[in-house]
Amino acid sequence: YENPWTIPNILSMARMGLAPVLGYLIVEENFDVALGVFVLAGVTDLLDGFIARNWANQKSALGSALDPLADKILISVLYVSLTCANLIPVSLTSMIILRDVALIAAVFYVRYKTLSPPRTLSRYFNPCYATAQLKPTFISKTNTVVQLILVAASLAAPVFNYVDSIYLQTLWCITAFTTVTSAYSYYHYGRKTVQVINNK
Repeated sequence: YENPWTIPNILSMARMGLAPVLGYLIVEENFDVALGVFVLAGVTDLLDGFIARNWANQKSALGSALDPLADKILISVLYVSLTCANLIPVSLTSMIILRDVALIAAVFYVRYKTLSPPRTLSRYFNPCYATAQLKPTFISKTNTVVQLILVAASLAAPVFNYVDSIYLQTLWCITAFTTVTSAYSYYHYGRKTVQVINNK
């Protein structure tokens, strides 16, 4: 049992809240403001990781799931919005969304399997009951960074007029490669990425 209201967890939830704002700005082609809001979301991501690493009382099992979940929600919304704005190809966005849906489904499954009886809905969705801690693979962390770099580059493209750049297209290929590789790493090292806290 742990306190879910830590600063890193609040920052992760704030990042989730910024996702629909960013999506709206991109669809409305307000790329200047969207770029600024994206930088703000990036700052919350850096801050929650820094605080969790340096203050033991701010680290939580919930945070180990909430932080990557916030990243996935933000990235999914950004990629769908950027695809609607014709800045990222549909095939790449589909690949990223499918991977993230599979990972989120796996998290829900792990939560169910590691929750001690009685497995009620109130206990299942109660963030105070910590049952497992997630440890992303190195390639998965790398993939998240690459995906965010592509988002930043794509948001900046219409602002600085390099939408058809070959460098941007090369970044699409790199992102596709790291996405597939990270999905395989979770499949291959699945059990090693989950640390069960309590099986009693």
